[in-house]
Amino acid sequence: MRRSRSLVPTLREDPADAEALSHRLMVRAGLVRQLAAGVYVYLPLGQRVLDKVSAILREEMNAIGGQEITMPVIHPAEIWRESGRWDAIGGEMFRLKDRYGRDMCLGMTHEEVVAWLAAREIRSYRDLPQIWYQIQTKERDEARPRSGVLRTREFVMKDSYTLDPDTEALERSYAAHEAAYRRIFDRCGLRYHVVQSDPGMMGGLGSHEFMAPSPAGEDEIAICRSPACGYAANVELATGVPAPPAFPAWTREEVPTPGVRTIAEVAALLGIDPRLTIKSLLYVAPKAGPVLALVRGDHALHERKLARALGEEPRPAHPDEVREALGAPVGSVGPVGAPVPVLADEALRAGAWVVGANREGFHLRGVAAGRDFECRFVDLHTVAAGEACPRCGTPLDVERVIEIGNIFKLGTKYSVPLKAMYLDEAGHERPIVMGSYGIGPARIAASAVEQGSDADGIVWPWAIAPYHVYIVLVGAKDAAQVAAAEAIYAACWRQGLEAILDDRDERPGVKFKDADLLGIPVRVTVGNAFAKEGVVEVRCRRTRQEIRTSCDGVVDAVRTLRAGLATP
Repeated sequence: MRRSRSLVPTLREDPADAEALSHRLMVRAGLVRQLAAGVYVYLPLGQRVLDKVSAILREEMNAIGGQEITMPVIHPAEIWRESGRWDAIGGEMFRLKDRYGRDMCLGMTHEEVVAWLAAREIRSYRDLPQIWYQIQTKERDEARPRSGVLRTREFVMKDSYTLDPDTEALERSYAAHEAAYRRIFDRCGLRYHVVQSDPGMMGGLGSHEFMAPSPAGEDEIAICRSPACGYAANVELATGVPAPPAFPAWTREEVPTPGVRTIAEVAALLGIDPRLTIKSLLYVAPKAGPVLALVRGDHALHERKLARALGEEPRPAHPDEVREALGAPVGSVGPVGAPVPVLADEALRAGAWVVGANREGFHLRGVAAGRDFECRFVDLHTVAAGEACPRCGTPLDVERVIEIGNIFKLGTKYSVPLKAMYLDEAGHERPIVMGSYGIGPARIAASAVEQGSDADGIVWPWAIAPYHVYIVLVGAKDAAQVAAAEAIYAACWRQGLEAILDDRDERPGVKFKDADLLGIPVRVTVGNAFAKEGVVEVRCRRTRQEIRTSCDGVVDAVRTLRAGLATP
């Protein structure tokens, strides 16, 4: 590629609307441009990164027996109705009607299509197992698209699907995908964790996520500090054992708390540790109705955990609903005598607590679960750093992460309603057992930028860098320098090193800044050193190591620097 003939519109300043580091740098480096909220155009360098990632995906999927197919983006509503997700999924699904008035949607994922296809093509146990995959556009009407290409409304995903005769075979397919994913992320040069996760709308028997640590991440994971333990989970599922407070020797009594509403205000008025209080939160579920959720005063309720405990998605009650259900305003409610079901966090099993008295301006002190109120104990609180690991007792760390891949054991959730069956060896009809596995190439690219950048710009891993070598021609009008740069450019391509030749009539400083911003792994400078000594400077973007060599030695110098990089 020659810069003078290419579309690489670099910017000196950060875009005003970009918050995430990867968003700022991908726009500044001319990789992407935003067409609309959550909708991006990938420019030539950005497309090359996606192509590199997709090539790795294909190699690793093919290595475990994957067969590539292409499924449509537009789906008939019938298959989504059969699975039950047409009504279960809310505004995230793009819905439309064709000219005949038939309901259609734009595919967020393709489990229904795979089950539909399997129902028509799989007949016998002899046809199993199967691994089908595609690299295809997905559409999701995100309410708040942000962070550049990390949270978009249109994106490309590698999604694969396994079809097995039973759960034992599914476990093998699942393990093969987990191993393939590890190889993919290793090859892409990412740091990542594999954590337990909530299957969410996908449903099924269990799932794991692959998470890349980054301050730009929208998720949080809890990780045990002990390398020997290995416990790691999304905070939607993670459990921790918080240190209990020291309970005073108090008996149950009502205490006046006029004008206080928050846990901090109650603790300050009574002169107690906030950990001795219970936070009582009223939620309204579509079927269960009002439900009171309890967590320790210093803890945050995780709404996904509450939804999982209820089996449906609740919403916070409005202030007037709180008063109607419990006879007191927000800030004075509690579980004693509450006429609604009560769910309490596991941390509240033992101890005597301060709770709202369900009477405005009063609290109860010395209240114990099981003695003073009945409840169902479930894990409800959001794990905090420092809590004990549920496996080994070592303190947990909580880290912000980007989800870069996920794997799901779907079981028969889709095969049964869509009638994807097969005949076993005895001639009995059985449902196909499915798995689903996703990776976002753009998320890999953005995560690589988040994890590999410095004050000057991007620092790409070799395997997914848009090019390997950036040749800076300082004297664009000097015949000798031009000839040397052209010779190096040609030699790199002959030896399998993808190169950019910056042949623009620009100041050297502009070219050097662009080289650093674009993050190409190796920079070759044909400039003053060549004019004076006949040598060129070969520099590694990541390590800053530099080799001075003749033009004939550039390829060897690049390979030497390449060998010093930790990632493929």
